[in-house]
Formats: sequence, structure tokens, C-alpha cells
Amino acid sequence: MTEELEQILLRMTQPDSAVIQQATIQLKQVFKDPAIIPALCAVMRGSQNPQIRQSAAVMLRQRVKKQWRKISDADRECLKVVVLQAFMQETEHQVQHSLSQLCAMVVKHETPDSWPALLQLLNHSTKSINPHDRQVGLLLLNKVIESNPELFQPHYCQLLQLFSTVLQDHNNPTALYYCILSLTAMTAYTGTQHMNQMRSIIPSLIVALKHLIKADQSQATEAMEVFNELMESEVAIVLPHIADMVRCFLEVGTDTSLTDSLRVKALSCIAFLIKLKSKVVLKQKLLLPILQAIFPVLTAAPPPGEHNPENDDDDDDNGDDTDDDNPQHCAAQIIDTMALHMPPEKLFHQLMPLTQACLASDDPYERKGGLMCLAVLAEGCADHICTKMLSSVLQTVCRSLSDGNQVVRSAALFALGQFSEHLQPEVSKHCEELMPLLLGYLSSLNQAKVGHVTKAFYALENFMENLGADIEPYLPTLMDTMLSALNGTDSLKIKALIVSAIGAIANAAKELLVPYFPQVIESLKGFLTTTTTEEMRSLQTQSLDTLSVLARTIGKEVFSPLAAECVELGLKLTDSIDDPDLRRCTYSLYSSVATVSPDCLTPHLTPITTVMLLALKSNEGITAHLEEDKTFVLLDDDDDDDDKDEAKDSDEFLDEEPEMDFHDATGFSVENAFIDEKEDACDALGEIAYNIGAVFQPFLDSSFQQVFKMRDYPHEDVRRAAFGAMGQFCRAQHRVWNENPTDFNHQALLKMLDVVLPSFLETVRTEPERQVVMGILETMNGVIKTCKEEVFKNPTRLKEISSVIRDVLKKKTECQDSDEADDDDQQAEYDAMLQEFAGEGIPLLAASVPANNFAPLLNDLLPLIMNKTKSSCTEAEKSFSLGTIGEILEALISTPGGRELAGQLSHRVLPVFVAGVKDGDAEVRNNSVFGLGCLAQAAGPLVASDYPTMLSVFSNLLTKEADLRVIDNLCAALCRMILGHVEAVPLEQVVPALLARLPLKEDMEENKTVFSCLAMLYSHSPALIVKLMKPIVELSCHMLGDKKVDKETQKILATLLKQFAQQHLPDFQAAVTSLPGEQQAKLGAVIVTS
Repeated sequence: MTEELEQILLRMTQPDSAVIQQATIQLKQVFKDPAIIPALCAVMRGSQNPQIRQSAAVMLRQRVKKQWRKISDADRECLKVVVLQAFMQETEHQVQHSLSQLCAMVVKHETPDSWPALLQLLNHSTKSINPHDRQVGLLLLNKVIESNPELFQPHYCQLLQLFSTVLQDHNNPTALYYCILSLTAMTAYTGTQHMNQMRSIIPSLIVALKHLIKADQSQATEAMEVFNELMESEVAIVLPHIADMVRCFLEVGTDTSLTDSLRVKALSCIAFLIKLKSKVVLKQKLLLPILQAIFPVLTAAPPPGEHNPENDDDDDDNGDDTDDDNPQHCAAQIIDTMALHMPPEKLFHQLMPLTQACLASDDPYERKGGLMCLAVLAEGCADHICTKMLSSVLQTVCRSLSDGNQVVRSAALFALGQFSEHLQPEVSKHCEELMPLLLGYLSSLNQAKVGHVTKAFYALENFMENLGADIEPYLPTLMDTMLSALNGTDSLKIKALIVSAIGAIANAAKELLVPYFPQVIESLKGFLTTTTTEEMRSLQTQSLDTLSVLARTIGKEVFSPLAAECVELGLKLTDSIDDPDLRRCTYSLYSSVATVSPDCLTPHLTPITTVMLLALKSNEGITAHLEEDKTFVLLDDDDDDDDKDEAKDSDEFLDEEPEMDFHDATGFSVENAFIDEKEDACDALGEIAYNIGAVFQPFLDSSFQQVFKMRDYPHEDVRRAAFGAMGQFCRAQHRVWNENPTDFNHQALLKMLDVVLPSFLETVRTEPERQVVMGILETMNGVIKTCKEEVFKNPTRLKEISSVIRDVLKKKTECQDSDEADDDDQQAEYDAMLQEFAGEGIPLLAASVPANNFAPLLNDLLPLIMNKTKSSCTEAEKSFSLGTIGEILEALISTPGGRELAGQLSHRVLPVFVAGVKDGDAEVRNNSVFGLGCLAQAAGPLVASDYPTMLSVFSNLLTKEADLRVIDNLCAALCRMILGHVEAVPLEQVVPALLARLPLKEDMEENKTVFSCLAMLYSHSPALIVKLMKPIVELSCHMLGDKKVDKETQKILATLLKQFAQQHLPDFQAAVTSLPGEQQAKLGAVIVTS
């Protein structure tokens, strides 16, 4: 049989497809013979053809993998003997590689200790005086360790001793390579007993890597992963060597003689270190050396004669024109990571001199580098830029938009787009300067340079999207420009950019866009119903996106007539086109329609949910990187361990593609489009479930089960979306129960909460990605706000949630860079933001449970919040903490036992609020005033003795305050004092002064407080209110019919006016007749209809 098998395998290698087909049929028959294992072993060891020997090894590996339990003991022992003999006599590296993988597969089924011959071979070969034997031994060792690192834990001490020796063998780079790969595989499984050994290896590891770089840059790139693994798994190992590691990374990353991929890997190691341990980088004074090294990379011009990506006319989504394999991009990414993970004060102190020097340079690439630096700072350091330097950086960017060099102009557009996205609402306040500049720039663009046009649209879109109603004066010009350009260009790319820009305009303009809606819809329908080609795909995808935006923004009355047609259009497109980008845009369209016309989705829920759940289940777009030729993999798929029908499989295994085997892969790459699709599917399922209510019930369980599985997905954006959808499902179930309060619906809600909330709490503690944790905290807050006391039916839940909030505030979770010895109050803005999301949960807890249940937990949490009110804290931290304390007190107003708890807290919080009222920052003053008002309303008579102090503070502030929002909140705080304890307020002085400051100018939400107070005063002191009826009636005219005033406030106001008319008609008529005729008619209509 051995000779026959070898002949068949030889025919399988021929270039003739007919020969291969015939050989395949013969191979199927041979594989049914019980003697196939010994035959393959004989071929693997005895064939003179290395390709045949390798084929036999690959086939045996698949047999072991799939059918180990069915292989007889005798065949197993034969295989174990023969594979080691074959390995020892093999001279071809490719065959050795496959043999080592076969050994590794056997080790997965049998522990290393049950195969002493293997351990003996490894011990002998890795310590051989023959360099080639050591290489081969380390190859084998690497493969068996990688197959299951945990199995080798008992041998780690010996292995680390071996590696320590091998790493000195600088003349044997292949040995170094396999040694470092083995160390990479082991690192995650090392214990505290190995720490000293691991730590002592690091200096040798750095030197060995430098030697490997000289020998083989590709292998060195792969080997550098060991540092990321060390930093992620056990950062304490590398802490003493951080400075040496950073120096090594910088040497490699800045060496232009090396390959881009190696330089990128080195620079990405620096970014990874900063993300994990920014405080160590700062403490070891490595920030400036890193910046000084990477700035020349950031500002480098393309080498002479090389392509300059800046002048590309390719697609470019956001204006950041470099790719991930570009050292320049990585240099910018390091600064971006610094901005996200370092205190801005410390970063800017070192960074800005370098940036300013670039911006003032005569070299356009240095100017471009300076602008790119400003751009990537915007997300992580938004508060710092807005409060300290916004005007100057905007001037720099605006000046650069007219620079003589297009490279600089492109970077300025990218920076402006970043500022518009992250520095809101402050950037929008500069609308009058920036909008004409952008419009002028757009009108002068040469459309032939598509790449540059893309950057201009990126800046314009981000700026417009955040303008809100301030876009109105520019709307005619904008829409005329967009619509005429849309009709006037043949470029599909330009059309897609214009359609995207219309979506951004709609986000800002909302109902103001109605006059242009018919023309826009006509264009979008034209693009979406035309024959689909690859060239049209991007335009159609963008048209769906803009259609989704219009559904949410243009107004229900305008869009509803089109809703059903839009849903059918989406389904038709996904039926006819297999494209992840197009599918995810239809998901967004469906969820948009659910918000305005949910009934239109009901007939189509089965196909809609089916395609989304398939997207979540699918492995499409995931490429497994396999280490061997998969030609023969299918020959063993006919007889799996699952004891399935062998006959069925044997006819199929050569006719179909093999399923992806994740255990075979050395790594994975996932196309971004498929990640985006999964993220959008989660978002859409959650939003649809919530908005269409009970109709979604038949689909809720299957949707929940599939989304729940995505919480462990490798990509953080998908995990974050999955947790968001889980929260939406809880809110959807609560809504169903609320509308139909059966015991079944109630139990379904409680059951879901008992699954979802523990998952939230565990992940907040263990998730390494900060953005995911922020998303979970935000979602959990939404669930608590909606479901209130139902969340706390489980008696342990209140304590568990409070405990997690405390852990985040104390920086005890996995995603936080905590340092016990660090008493520095400064932190990165995103670290502070994470704590804010946790802190926002405290008032929600206070509002959901009786005060006496919450009081002990609040005593633990309150000091952590008050700690952020110190003068050394940033304005953002002080504003957040004072606002949170105020919201806790606001929650206690309507909570059982809340008054007593607020009274107990007064002596702790009153001094903090009084100090905050004197702060230089308007937001801090605003939140302090709000807090004082809430304290007075919540505690009432219990703080009567503090009323004179509060009134004095407010009186002093009122005489000098210029900020309109603070004045609004001051008016509301006076009303809260009256609502809390009317007897303690000198109404004759306070109420006229209050009315003189009305109507509210900015904080329109507080109108409810103001008019609730006036209504209460009318009951309590009618004579005073009648005396002040004229200004109250005049004020009412400003409020009635104002869209910024909520319906509940309008109702309170209408009721008060009706009482005036019924009970004090002469005074009311006198007040009304002093008004203009139009306002008189408005008041009359309100009184008649209310």
C-alpha cells in the first residue's frame, strides 16, 4: 500500500487537472483502508521526494486532528515513533516545518509528559553544539509550545533557562527567531514564580532582536510581538526595562533604512505602551525623548522620486491620507494615543514647542506635520484646547487653508474636520468666520483632484453637522451649491461626497430642509433604483445613509408617506446585492424608519431580522492565516470525531471549500466592512426592538441570544454595540410590560435584567478597552433610568452596581492605568470621562430606591465625587462633581426618605457649593448654583438656617454675573428655595427680582421649575402673584407655543393663566390689554382650549 499511496500522491502534484482528478478518486478509496496511518508514516519517513513527504505529514496532521480517538493505540505509538525519526533525519526546512506541526497536533491530544521521547529529543536538539540541530530543535519546540502553552507550564523554569542561553547565540538568527516566538506564546501563562527569570531575560531579548533585524527584517517584525505580549500579560516584568525598550523601539522606528512594516511594528509598540502605562512613561521622563524622535518621522518628506500620497486622487474617507503601514501614520498615532491617555497639561508642555516650530517652518512637510499634530490632539484633549487655546489654533488652521502648498492645505482641512468633530460646541461659535471660508474654499476646488476634494468635504461635513439652527443663514447657498454640483458632475465619487454632505446639512437643519426635500429625494431615488454596478456601489451606499438621516431629521409628517417604500427599497437592494457596506446602511435605514413610522417595518420583520442575525453569525470577511498548504485538508473531513455518517462525507469532501478552522490559524484579519456591518446590526436590532414595542416580541429572544454572544467578539466596536443593544432589549421589554402589565411580561423583564446586568458589571471590571466600558456604563445608566425599581428587585443588585461605580471612581478596573503610589490628581480627559459615566449612575440609583436603602452606599461614594471639587482639579472635573452632587440632591426631592438624607448631607455639601459659586469658570458656577437650589428644595425646612447664607450668595452673584446660563440657573435656584421652604424666603423682595430676570435665555429646561414655583405661589400667596400679574402674563406670551419649552411646562402655564382669568378677571384683562393684539389672541386661544 505504501508504494501505491506514494504514486497517488505523486500524481496529485502533476500540472494536469485530469490526472489530479483521477488521483483524487483513488486517494478517497485508499483513505478508507484501516492501514492508512502506517502507510502515511512509511511515506513520510521513506519517500525520496520532499514534496511527497510533506504531503504525508500534512495528511497525518489532519487525521490526528479530526480522528485521534479512532486511531488505534498501536497506530498512535507507531506515529509517535516515526514522526520523531522522520524529523531527526529530515533535511528540507518545509518538511521539518510540517513535521513539527504534526508533533504539535499530537501534543494537543497527549500531554508532553506522556511522550517522553519528544521531551528527550527537544532537550537534546536545543542544547546541541551543532547550530543547525539547535535551529531545528527550537522550531519543533516552538510549534509544540504554540499548540498548547499551558501544557508546558511545569517545564517553564527549564525553558526560560534554555531561552536565556539561546538569546546569547547571536550568530544563529533562526534560533533566535524561534526562541522569541516560543517566549511570546508562553508569556500569557507565566506565573509569579517565573517573574524574576522573565525579567532577567529582557536585556538579552532586546540585544537578540537587534541581531535578528540585521539577519531577517520580516522575522524581526514578527518577533517584536513579544514586547506587546509582555506589556499586556504582565507589565511588571518589563517595568525595570521600559527605558531600554523604548530606546530600542525608537531606534528601529526612526531608521529609514529598514522596511516600513518593521518600523511600523516598533512605533506601534510605543503606542501600545503609552495606552497601557502612560504614567510609567511620564515618571521615567520618556515623553520628551519619544516626541523628539518621532517628530522627524511625522514631518518627513517622501524620498526623492517616490510617490507622494498627499497628491493622490484616491478614495479617502476622512482626510487622514496615510495608511496603517506607514511610519508617518504611526508617528501621528503615537501623539493621538498620548492625547487619549496622558494629562493634557503634561503633554502640551513638552509637545507644543515642537509643534509651533513645525508650524513656523519654511518646509511644507514640517508645516503639514504641525497641523497633523494639532488634528490628532483634538479628540483626547478637547477640554484643554477649548479652554486654553482654541482661538489661536483655529487662526493657525484658517491661515493654513490658504497656504501655497496643497500638502499643507490638505492637512489644514483634516485638522478643521477633527476640530469640528471633537471641539464642540465651541468651534461652532466661530461659524461666522469659518463658514464663508469653507464655502469659498469649496467653490474654488478643482474637481479633478478627487483626493483633495474629499478632504474639503470632510472638513465641511463635520463643521456643518454640529451647527444646529445656526446653519439657517447659510442654507440657501449650501443647498443651491450642493444640488447644482450634484447635477453638474459626472464623477460618481464627487456625487457620493455631495450626497454625504446633504446628510450632514440635514443633521443640522432638520425641518428647515423641508423646501429642498422633494429635489433631494428625487436624486436619491434615482441613484438607488438605477442598475447596480460596482462603480455605483459607493454612491448607492451613501444615498442609503443620507436617506436614514433624512428619516430622523426632516419630520415625521414629511417622511412617513415614504417610509414603506424605503423599507421595500432596502430589502430589494440586499436581496440583489451581496455587499456588507450596503447591507449595514439598510440596517440604519430600518432603525431610522422605526423611529418615525414603526408600522411600516412590521410586515417585513422576518426578512429584516433574518439578514441582521445572519450578519452577526457570519464569519465572512475573516481571513485565517494558515501555516501550511491546505490542499489535503479535505481528505480527512469525511470522518470526523462527531461520529457522523462516513459515506455521506466521503463524496463531499473534495467538492466543497473547507470550513474555516480557527484552531489552525496563526492569526486573523477581518475586513473593516464586515466589522462595521456587525456593529450596525447590533445597533439597529436594539433600536428597532425599542421603537416598535410588542410587535418585536416574536423576534426578541433570537435577537437577544445572538447579540449576547457578540459581547466577546474580538473587535471592541462590535462588543460595545452588542452591550448597547442588550440595554435596548431591556428597555424594550420594560416598555412592553408597561403597556401590557401581565405577570408573564414582568417575569420576562426580570429574567432579562438578571442576565444583562451581571454581564455589564463583570465586563466593566474586566474589559481592557476603555471605550467599551464607557459604552456599558452609559447603557447601564439608560437601563436604570428606564426600568428604575425593577432593576433592584434582585436584593443584591443595588450593592453590586454601587460597588462597580466605586471601583471606576477609584481606578480599580482593568481598563484604568492605576498606580497605588501615584497621588497626582492630573489625568487624561478620557480617563476623567470614564469616571463621569460612572458618576452619572449615582443620581439614578438615588432616584430608584428608598433613601434609607441608598444612604450607606452614598456615604462610600460621595467622598470620591467630592474629591474632584478641589481647587487643583480641572474645570471639567469640578463641573462634573458639583453637577453630580446637585443631581443626587435633585433625585432625593421625590424619593421616599429623601428629605431626611438631604438634611444629613447639607453640612458636607453646602460649603463646597458656596465655594463653587465663586469659581472663575462659568460651568462650575452654574452647577454650584444648581446644587444649592436642589439642596434647598430637597432638604427644605431642615436647612432653614442656611437660607440666609444661600440668599446672600445669590444676591451677590446676581449683581455681577454675565453668563446667561448661570443667571437662568440662579432664577431656578431661587424658585427651588421657595418650593422647598416658602416660609424662609422674603417673597416680597425675591419674587419681583426673579421676574425681572425672566424669561430664561439658555437653560430652557428650568422653565418647568420656574412656572411650578409661580403656580405654587399663586396657591400660597395669591395677593403677591395678583400684584405681579402683568409681568407674569407678559412672560407667558414668550413661553406659549415656543418649541424649546416642553409640553408639561406649557400645561402648567396654561392652567395658571386660566386660574387668573377665572378668579381675577379684571386684573387679568388689564394685564392682557397692555399686550399687542397678536399676543392677546394667543392668550385667549390658550384659555379657551386648556
